[in-house]
Amino acid sequence: MAQTPDEPLTLTVHSLPQLDQASADAAASTRKGRWKMLGVLLVCAAPVIASYLAYYVIRPEGRRNYGELIDPQRPMPAWTGIDAQGRTVPLTSLKDQWLLVSVADSTCNDACVEHLYLQRQLRETLGREKERLDWVWLRTGDAAVSEALQKATAAAQVLQVDAQAVAAWLQPAPGQKIEDHLYVVDPLGNWMMRFPAKLDPAQAKRDLGQLLRASAFWDKEGRAVAH
Repeated sequence: MAQTPDEPLTLTVHSLPQLDQASADAAASTRKGRWKMLGVLLVCAAPVIASYLAYYVIRPEGRRNYGELIDPQRPMPAWTGIDAQGRTVPLTSLKDQWLLVSVADSTCNDACVEHLYLQRQLRETLGREKERLDWVWLRTGDAAVSEALQKATAAAQVLQVDAQAVAAWLQPAPGQKIEDHLYVVDPLGNWMMRFPAKLDPAQAKRDLGQLLRASAFWDKEGRAVAH
């Protein structure tokens, strides 16, 4: 039987398929859309970034904070509380306002009542700017709130919450209890400052005033109404 001589291996090179004009236009449009979206995100974030730079970085020489800045900031968790009417309320519904937060058991002893009064008065001293700051009491325990205390805190956002859940978000300074402090949460929902125990109202007011002034050009009073 005759053998077939070996033949050299040959390769055929084909050109890559060319995009038609419609495909090319679609690809260009997609890239353009992504750049536009990135631009919108940067524009939206710029005021927030600028206000934090103004407060944290571009500070007058010698200025000191009275409250302790929390670094890194701690985002608001997605758990719920119970309001005075017995309704379930997501904690995140409190976003879009500055928050001045206290934590105390629902039985609220004399020290608790005094702390709530001081919290209310601190907000009142801000004058017309107080509408940008919500007074929040996160109450723990199952005890019913007395009628007198319900009336005294009618202007506050009062939510019954789980004590362990709160302790996983807000934390006291070493050697202190969680109810010893007032906590500041920004409109984005980040816990960002803790005032010392045995509060000095004048110094706390100064810090709050500086925060509100630094954020005035992007943060307005009230929350967006959902449609």
